[in-house]
Amino acid sequence: MRILFLGFFIFLWGCSQETPIPDRYDKIPADAVKVTPENDKFPPVLHSSLWEDPVPLKGPVNTAGAEDSPFILPDGNTLFFFFTPDVDVPANEQLLDGVTGIWWTHKVGGEWQEPERIILSDDVALDGAPFVLGDTLWFASIRSGNYGEVDIYRAVLKNGVWTDVRNAGSLLNQVYDVGELHITATGDTMYCGRPLEERDIWMLTRSGGSWSEPVLVSGVSDSGHSEDQPFITEDGNELWFTGQSRLGYPGPAIFRSVLTDSGWGEPEEIISNFSGEPTLDREGNIYFVHHFYSEDMKMIEADIYVCYRK
Repeated sequence: MRILFLGFFIFLWGCSQETPIPDRYDKIPADAVKVTPENDKFPPVLHSSLWEDPVPLKGPVNTAGAEDSPFILPDGNTLFFFFTPDVDVPANEQLLDGVTGIWWTHKVGGEWQEPERIILSDDVALDGAPFVLGDTLWFASIRSGNYGEVDIYRAVLKNGVWTDVRNAGSLLNQVYDVGELHITATGDTMYCGRPLEERDIWMLTRSGGSWSEPVLVSGVSDSGHSEDQPFITEDGNELWFTGQSRLGYPGPAIFRSVLTDSGWGEPEEIISNFSGEPTLDREGNIYFVHHFYSEDMKMIEADIYVCYRK
């Protein structure tokens, strides 16, 4: 979502989106460069022997545009992600291109199918950062009626369609101002980033139908480094997140903290080199976004990568 949320608020009244969804391939610039592992100047680097080396996700997900913010369901058969066709286009133009937003794809016969866009507004909206628990999709959105610049919304899956889209409310969006989030499989604990001066991971618990005041996650967010975009494994024993590399690699890196009897353990840097937003399936395969940069540190595009558990 670094591509998506560029720190401004857009006045969005009107602009009804009634035309059919354009083909996302048609919106990718004709001169767009498709980066491959062979010509990647900063390929992702794996630091653990528990996984196979990172590879681009097979199938029709990755393009010469930017695929970002992946979220995989525990069974590994449904993937959500954010897509925009051109990283050089400002967000106020992405808003109107008809394809920038949240997409999903399903695995059939072991193969990923052509992704489809999830429409979450009748008017113009810029949606991203998908997270799904049960039949509920949580996502971030820039749209009219927000409490702040970027609000958290929810949608419910009914008969294969995401509907009943609602703002998550003033408590989360105005009072607590939560960012990208993950809710545990039990549904009673939320981990999130917050757009404060120092990016850290916070925890909220649900009791009596409401969320408690956020508290910093001890053992992870008292390191003096920035941490964001948390993911909790289905068993609740591993906290994954994005942070600046602590091993000297450029750009963001992926970290893992394992739950111990005394709390979250020392975070371990797992994947470096412009890699972030980890999400794992039940088998322990790591899906993440890898941003491609030129030697002069200009972003070119982004793809979804995977490290398969050995």
